[in-house]
Amino acid sequence: QVQLVESGGGLAQAGGSLRLSCAASGRSFSSSPMGWFRQAPGKEREFVACISNGGGYTSYADSVKGRFTISRDNAKNTVYLQMNSLKPEDAAVYYCAARQPYRSISSQSDDYTDWGQGTQVTVSS
Repeated sequence: QVQLVESGGGLAQAGGSLRLSCAASGRSFSSSPMGWFRQAPGKEREFVACISNGGGYTSYADSVKGRFTISRDNAKNTVYLQMNSLKPEDAAVYYCAARQPYRSISSQSDDYTDWGQGTQVTVSS
């Protein structure tokens, strides 16, 4: 099991930027593919981005492609989500999640076994 704690959420203006962090502890972080998901009020949780255990492979939802960047620092047991050109529709609670070690990257929330508590992102227009 891995414990995940997100930080970096807050209020940003449309067109602005935020950087989310997710600190991991527990089983080997460097072996686990990671993902970011988000959930807006009244909507289902949706995939945002994911990254392989070594960081060499990434995938993004079409809605954030070109604006968001996922990265990881295995020495710091942390995964990041840099969010640029924010839009009001990006407002949501953002969650990081971990897959079991040595699996492939995935955009499916059911493939992730460990989840953080989430961090709120609010975007003003």
